[in-house]
Amino acid sequence: MRNSIISSFEDRFVSKVKTHPAFRPGDTIRVHYKIEENAKGDGGEKKYRIQIFEGVCTRFKKGVMSSSFAVRKIAANSVGVERIFPLHSPYVENIEILSGGKVRRSRLYYLRDLSGKAARIVSRRLAKGVSMKTVETAAVETPAAE
Repeated sequence: MRNSIISSFEDRFVSKVKTHPAFRPGDTIRVHYKIEENAKGDGGEKKYRIQIFEGVCTRFKKGVMSSSFAVRKIAANSVGVERIFPLHSPYVENIEILSGGKVRRSRLYYLRDLSGKAARIVSRRLAKGVSMKTVETAAVETPAAE
């Protein structure tokens, strides 16, 4: 049971949120994230640039406005980097699905302890006649206000 104040606040913004493709843990995704740049800190006009974070989705937390997902990538010198993104953040510009992964868990925290070939995820085979482009166009469903 949700708090009535929180649910009324969320219901106002449900119709205004962007739709992103339907993805799940194990998928390799590319997140286009907007970063604010202010070189001098003088309070002038804010400049933004898009930074791409590409990796495996290790967690997807469902919710109306509080949904978020975690992405893990292997950076330089085989160092693992994880980042958590709010799904409905105005700073998340775009999410691309690069490939689907076949996993049997909803939280892929075991990938933190693996490296090299052991950290591979088996590719998900899609139904006949369905391509990754079709999967990308399916929007994430948000629950209707009750």
